[in-house]
Amino acid sequence: MFFKIYQNYLIKLFLKNILTVLFVFLSLSFFLNILGEIKFFENYDVSIFFTIFLTLLNIPSIAFELFPFIFLISTQLFFMKLHDNGELIVLKNYGLSNLKIIKLLLYISLCCGIFIITIFYNFSSELKHSYLSFKNNYTEDNKYLAVVNENGLWIKDEINNKINIINAESLNENILEKVIISQFTNDYEFIKTINSKKVNIKNYEWILQDSLIFEENKLPIEKEKILFESNFDNNKIRSFFSNLTSQNILELIKTEKDYKLLGYSTIEINLFIQKLISLPIYLTIMVILGSILMLNTKNNRSKVLNIILGIISSVIIYYLNYFINLMGEAERIPFMISIWTPFLLLSIICLIGLIRINEK
Repeated sequence: MFFKIYQNYLIKLFLKNILTVLFVFLSLSFFLNILGEIKFFENYDVSIFFTIFLTLLNIPSIAFELFPFIFLISTQLFFMKLHDNGELIVLKNYGLSNLKIIKLLLYISLCCGIFIITIFYNFSSELKHSYLSFKNNYTEDNKYLAVVNENGLWIKDEINNKINIINAESLNENILEKVIISQFTNDYEFIKTINSKKVNIKNYEWILQDSLIFEENKLPIEKEKILFESNFDNNKIRSFFSNLTSQNILELIKTEKDYKLLGYSTIEINLFIQKLISLPIYLTIMVILGSILMLNTKNNRSKVLNIILGIISSVIIYYLNYFINLMGEAERIPFMISIWTPFLLLSIICLIGLIRINEK
């Protein structure tokens, strides 16, 4: 009976700390983000309520990235509370060891992690998509559209008082292959169609190779080389597909299939999907790390120092993950290794720390 009562108490205390830290992080993110939005819209006639609305749409996506930090700090606050109230000693006297407490926290973290990637992430991605859609209306890029589907890459490009609808079968580094460019006036009156085997899009001045030009009531004209001005280059086209946080899990899977049809590298999206899958593991590791920091430290150590150590550890882990993920994205190492190797190393470190805790 005692264990059940304290299990409920510990669960509520841990969840309360998570919500408290989450609220603090959200508040800080809100004020930092709204300053950026005000700066962005300084030349537009929009109300402050619109910038607040956009900030609220973007905040859940920011929170998703911060969850590992939130769980680590929440764990530290959890053990601080137990220590200050003398409850750790009481729990030990009734046979509830440090490892049993950590085990309970791990179960909670796993459940929270699963909830975050299945419910919270899909919710935040929808809001992020709306945020980008609203903001896109106030950028010059709103005239330029790029999408990938089962028919390849499609681009709408308005330039020099003309509208170009571009379809390419595949994208290989700087080269678009099997390209059809349909050119219209601003009133969508047909001008001409250009079929090209290969198009170099390294710069904004495209180089069309081995092309056929079709104009109304005229015979096709062959051109070995055509210079074609565009608002797009290779980097800009790829950037349209880089914000994966605005896609839910089903959309990510569909995008991966579309990338394969286009011949576009799926490394980045595979890495992102693996990050989602690994999030519950990431959260549990951060909980273990927070527990080790608190239970392996001296009782007289400053609480502020403990929190600072936790934040420093989080930052080190973040950049370790970031560096190894970059190697996977650059295909220096397999992407699965780039995701799971940091967790394996951290698990070994945590295991050593747990052994020390068990000896106490």
